[in-house]
This record gives sequence, C-alpha cells and structure tokens, in this order.
Amino acid sequence: VNAGALWADTPAEAVKGASVVFTMVGYPSDVEEVYFGKNGIINAAASGTILVDYTTSDPELSIRIAKEAAVKGMLSLDAPVSGGDLGARNASLTIMVGGDRESFDRVMPFFQVMGKTVILQGGPGAGQHTKMANQIAIAGSLCGAVEAVIYAESAGLNPARVLESIGGGSAQSWQLLNMVPRMLDGNFDPGFYSKHFLKDLRIALNSARSMKVKLPLLEMAENLFNLMSDKGFAEKGTHALYLLYKNGMVK
Repeated sequence: VNAGALWADTPAEAVKGASVVFTMVGYPSDVEEVYFGKNGIINAAASGTILVDYTTSDPELSIRIAKEAAVKGMLSLDAPVSGGDLGARNASLTIMVGGDRESFDRVMPFFQVMGKTVILQGGPGAGQHTKMANQIAIAGSLCGAVEAVIYAESAGLNPARVLESIGGGSAQSWQLLNMVPRMLDGNFDPGFYSKHFLKDLRIALNSARSMKVKLPLLEMAENLFNLMSDKGFAEKGTHALYLLYKNGMVK
C-alpha cells in the first residue's frame, strides 16, 4: 500500500474494473472462498475478465472455476508456480498453465514479469496436474537429499565436503544444492512452508487415487510431512524434514 497499491476489503471490491485478475492464496478452501464466497470473484467480475489462479490447488476446483467463469462470460487459467522464495524474488518462477490458448497468449506479458519458464500444459486443470507432478518429484529429491546427509553424518563424514563431491554429478538436484546448505547451517526458515507442502502432497495423493495410480514414494512423503506437522514443524521450511531424521523421529 505504501508503494501505491490500493486496498480492498473483499475480493468483489478488488476486481471492480479489472480486465485480468490474479489470485494466490493458501489452500483449496481459500480458493473456493475467494471465487465462490459471498463477496467472491465469480459474481463480481465483469464479462470478458480473465481470471488467473496462481494457487497450488485441486485440479477439479480449477475445472469448476473455468466452467463457472465461462457461464459468466469470463475466461480462466490455473497457473501454479514453482521456484520458491528465490524464484519469486528473482522473477524466475516456473509457471504451469491450464486453460485456453487465447487467454494464455493475452496473459503472457504478465507471466513474463514473474517467470522465465511459462508453458501451457493443456485445458483447465492441466496446470494443477503439472504442479502435482512437480511436487511429487520434489518430494523424492528432498527425501533423498535428507537421507544422503544423515547417512554421511552417521558415517563420520563432513556433509559439506560430501556435497562438493556429489553435488555436481548424477545425484545433483535443486534440493541437494539449495536445501542441504540451509540444513547444515541450521537455517530452517521457510522458503516454502512444510504445512503447504503437506497440502500439496495430499492433493496429489487424492488425485492419484482418483486415477487409480499407486505411488508409494508419494505415500511415504505424505506420511513424513504428516509427522512434520505432528512434531511442530508445520511453520518451518520443507527442509526441516532433516530435523525429523536428526532427532530420531523417523521410525
């Protein structure tokens, strides 16, 4: 606000006069409230408005928003992002988009302000499904990075030196290179909250089950992040998973 933004008390008030509306909130329940609540966007935005939801949310909810928006003469894109706090600060986010090509092309100049990799994946919900694939891959590489560090420490090695050896080879991953140094420094401030990652894993698991796909690694990661929440680490970064192992909480 001090920089010139205008405050609005409700989503309905915020979207008045807007031709493109962007939303980014925490949980699918928040998305539902912002779009379909008493003072929600769907009933307030003008015909022709393009609605873009950056929230990582349920693919089925994104499809519902697109259908309801179409009834009102609006267009809709689901556009979850990846890249964490660093990607946001550096305007280098990856943006995964679901929706129609016309809306995508019209919103592209806005996407390019925030992201470097912006790809239309398919129709409504496709962006969310792509983000679920992203989160599943992160879960695997994060768990692998944590267990590699725990193993190295247990073997009496210097984990920072081990990282020098394995960080540039076939084991290399973003989690290994960016999260392991934070773990070793004892910095567990959230670049991405554990509680939000748990939300994403639950969405991915529910979607996988609805498609009758068995994903054991995803199930394991969801169990670990449930434990993270139970042990009081929900407000810490995802790399605080290291603390579960370090403190002997993983059985």
